[in-house]
Amino acid sequence: MTSTHTASKHHAAVAQRTDLLRRMLLIRRFEERCIELYSAAKIRGFMHLYIGEEAVAAGVMPALTPADAVVSTYREHGHALARGVSAESIMAEMYGRVTGCSRGRGGSMHLFDAATRFYGGNAVVGGGMPLAIGLALADAMAHRPVVTACFFGDGAVAEGEFHECLNLAVLWRLPVLFCCENNRYAMGTAIERTHAVTDLAKRASSYGIDAKAVDGMDVEAVARAASSAAHAVRSGDGPRFLELKTYRFRAHSMYDSDRYRDKAEVGEWRRRDPIDLLVNRMRERKQLDEDSLARLESEVASAVDVAVAFAEAGGLEPVEDLTRFVYAERTGRP
Repeated sequence: MTSTHTASKHHAAVAQRTDLLRRMLLIRRFEERCIELYSAAKIRGFMHLYIGEEAVAAGVMPALTPADAVVSTYREHGHALARGVSAESIMAEMYGRVTGCSRGRGGSMHLFDAATRFYGGNAVVGGGMPLAIGLALADAMAHRPVVTACFFGDGAVAEGEFHECLNLAVLWRLPVLFCCENNRYAMGTAIERTHAVTDLAKRASSYGIDAKAVDGMDVEAVARAASSAAHAVRSGDGPRFLELKTYRFRAHSMYDSDRYRDKAEVGEWRRRDPIDLLVNRMRERKQLDEDSLARLESEVASAVDVAVAFAEAGGLEPVEDLTRFVYAERTGRP
């Protein structure tokens, strides 16, 4: 192996890690600002934060192409940002502005962007899974070599949709990448209290699907697993299942008092902060210095500032338009 080739591989590795770090920092700083805005009553309604789980979205999305589809949950800010939905349109949606990605009608739990094939958050636990099956079936019938990435939490594994959708995906060899974000709690209930078998990858494999458990706090491990799984799905090898073992550092939602978790447990998981893990790894390998990290932080802070300014400047939907989209508009025939 030549020194030129070695140097090229080194630069590629640094660029990839830097990109992963930037994605995670954007999600973290965006949501930290959302907490401030929520406390100031500029963001209303339900809001479910992704803080602590950034490695999952940041690691999975690079494995997808622009033609692929993404189906998400109500904890989807990170998915949307990592997918490429603009921070401005997401923040405007959080504000309920007409300039938001869902015209201010969806808010935090219902982000949607057709341009990036981001088919939304879903307020129903497991509710996105049948949508993913439908998207993948349409792609399979049209012989399109694309993937539908479907995100859901460990709580969805107890829902009927989970079993129905895994069965159909394997039966019809649908191009679905199932991404189970196992953060160990379905709202306030620990996984041991809801699942007799807590090895979720093993449960998925009972349907004949290739399933793998991954350290969801290690963004590079997630990226490797997602790249391999997405390639297999895209190649026509049928669906794949990733159990991404992660942890949310904040409560289930902004309304949750979070009294069901031991503080020591939260502290233990915080020591495996996905951002810190990658930063320390890059520092150890002399791939990141303090100036470079400060520049990344500055870039992200500016992007969040721009998003907030965009949201603040956006208007509310006119009252006369409030019934628009409620029913399909008639065209032509009476």
